[in-house]
Amino acid sequence: MENSKTAMISIEHSKESAKESILYSYKHGFSGFAAVLSQSQAKLIADVPGVVHVVPNRILNLHTTRSWDFLQVKPQIVDGILSEGHSGLGTIIGVMDTGIWPESESFKDDGMGKFPSRWKGICQEGNRFNRSHCNRKIIGARWYIKGYEAEFGKLSPSDGVEFLSPRDAVGHGTHTSSTASGAEVKNANFRGLAQGIARGGAPSSWLAIYKVCWATGGCSSADLLAAFDDAIFDGVDIISASLGSPPPLSTYVDDALAIGSFHAVARGISVVCSAGNTGPYPQTVINTAPWVMTVAASTIDRDFPAVITLGNNQTVVGQSFYTGRGLNKFHPIVYGANIAATNIDGTSAGSCDLETLNATLARGKVILCFQSRWQRSAAIASKSVLELKGAGVIFAQFPTKDVSCPWSFPCVQVDFEAGTSLLTYMAASRKPVVKFSFSKTVIGQQLAPEIAYFSSRGPSSLSPSVLKPDIAAPGVDILASWSPASSSKLLNSPQTKASPFNFKLDSGTSMACPHISGIVALLKGIHPKWSPAAIKSALVTTASMKDEYGQNTVAEGAPHKQADPFDYGGGNVDPNKALDPGLIYDIKPSDYVCFLYAMGYNSTAIRLMTRVHTPCHKSAKFLRNLNLPSITLPELKQRMTVSRTVTNVGPVNSIYVARIQAPAGIEVSVEPWILTFNSTTKKLKFKVTFCSQLKVQGRYSFGNLYWEDGIHVVRIPVVVRIVINNHLYSET
Repeated sequence: MENSKTAMISIEHSKESAKESILYSYKHGFSGFAAVLSQSQAKLIADVPGVVHVVPNRILNLHTTRSWDFLQVKPQIVDGILSEGHSGLGTIIGVMDTGIWPESESFKDDGMGKFPSRWKGICQEGNRFNRSHCNRKIIGARWYIKGYEAEFGKLSPSDGVEFLSPRDAVGHGTHTSSTASGAEVKNANFRGLAQGIARGGAPSSWLAIYKVCWATGGCSSADLLAAFDDAIFDGVDIISASLGSPPPLSTYVDDALAIGSFHAVARGISVVCSAGNTGPYPQTVINTAPWVMTVAASTIDRDFPAVITLGNNQTVVGQSFYTGRGLNKFHPIVYGANIAATNIDGTSAGSCDLETLNATLARGKVILCFQSRWQRSAAIASKSVLELKGAGVIFAQFPTKDVSCPWSFPCVQVDFEAGTSLLTYMAASRKPVVKFSFSKTVIGQQLAPEIAYFSSRGPSSLSPSVLKPDIAAPGVDILASWSPASSSKLLNSPQTKASPFNFKLDSGTSMACPHISGIVALLKGIHPKWSPAAIKSALVTTASMKDEYGQNTVAEGAPHKQADPFDYGGGNVDPNKALDPGLIYDIKPSDYVCFLYAMGYNSTAIRLMTRVHTPCHKSAKFLRNLNLPSITLPELKQRMTVSRTVTNVGPVNSIYVARIQAPAGIEVSVEPWILTFNSTTKKLKFKVTFCSQLKVQGRYSFGNLYWEDGIHVVRIPVVVRIVINNHLYSET
């Protein structure tokens, strides 16, 4: 703190003004401070002795119950009590999000033990939140707004949009917290849909809440760093962060999440992050630092069908969340392009963009809208039709299991084929009419898991030698607790009364992230001495590439395709297999420091970020030899050898044999191809050599390396791209 004041006084010229300018002083996990500076002041302070790096404040974005049963995760109960290890007992999950709604049944503390003596956190009070809102489930809660207000100005809670406290006005943080660690709640549902028992993955773990994101827009990197600093001091075991910034990605030495997570991981805290929601396009994955777990989103085997009945008694099936009133009788149907407003082209009206439809011709009718390149949202189409007092919307779009229709207005989502069949019916009928059935919940009729269309894809645009995402978990139409305060801000309509609700269906890698956070808590409970890298290795090497019927996992896209490591990393998480992985690929924090040097970053910036001096060489070889549970070679020229080290965590006396599924056009060999472990040999190193068999190729090829002992199958994905004569040939 004294160094912060000295640096600030040197440019502010007084202790008082320097004190006012400083927002945070980071001292537990890393050294530094956040302050309000002009551009000229930032340049001046960068030249002050002892100041080695100045990073501008950035605004990050949020990424938005059948899922645990689908993953076959069930709390182990012994004598009526959740048993240690099998429910996250003894672990503390820190959630960095929009806060929490503490009155939710998901956060009741029945049966929870007293928090551990190592816990140093606090229950920070504020608007509609006092110490009584913390309990034996929510053992800590903090909120951070100084960085946000420095960027956007003072936030007033008087309008009811936000709470200057850990209380959640958005719902996002309540949803992610309950997904990771919520208690069992019977008869949970969203307006009658997805009814059943809701619970988190690690219901016996404690929760620590760090509110860093605000309803009025985004999350400040200065606030996020302060939260990491406090979480490290408080004593959390896992940090769950469903947020991030879209490409272009900041360097790891400039990225608040990368810096904060590095220090957390260096202290044994696993950090789990969402991969982003800008798929299915390549190189869109975010949160790509090798020390964090980056989570893609996949589907589960539950859907919400709604039947559209035509005037000729034929039916079309779509998906919907609508359970209100108003469409149990026939209504006229028109195509948006045929009722375009004056001076509006048919394409805009065809997708039902805002202010593109003729109000007179839309009133009282169901409007058929087709997704376009410029208007992709069923929610926008619904808002457009609602404003004109239309009866409902049928939104035709690319095939996806993610329901994007709003719940509060009659809207059914269909694919383009179904939409086209409706156009055919309309053309053949003098007075075409349709009616909707209410949406219902169906389980077991969807092939799952599939990688969600929106889930961001690899390769990493920042460090392509690090495979990202790492793993996939359920993130589509997930039911979890919600903030009733957010209900009033959602789309309302004459057909539906927007009464507050306590559970909500939501989609995003934000929903996938806390699934992994909960599973990490389960693993941590059983293997408390495992490092974050060991836990990530256990998840990646035991993940599944198949759906529940044994077929290769599909990735939603344009078109749908067989999923590859850039879609889901190691694959779909298999929590039960991860408990006993056989072998693990472990990494020391000092190896991550050498990784930063190999990335070519300035040594001074690295020392500031890491606060350690590690002798490392700026060698590109280290990038490919970092002991990750994957091998990614973005530039294979002719021949290349990489090394990995595995640690035996299975039976003491074990013999593993290598098996290779080589990427297309690549010859692969492993040396040695047999690994023998015993009481004195617990770690063994092996080398993998890759040789190109093709003269020209620019696309990525995928394969797998397996180690098998008759009980365990330890698999890591292999990704290779060939370059010829130092030129990279990519697909166009």
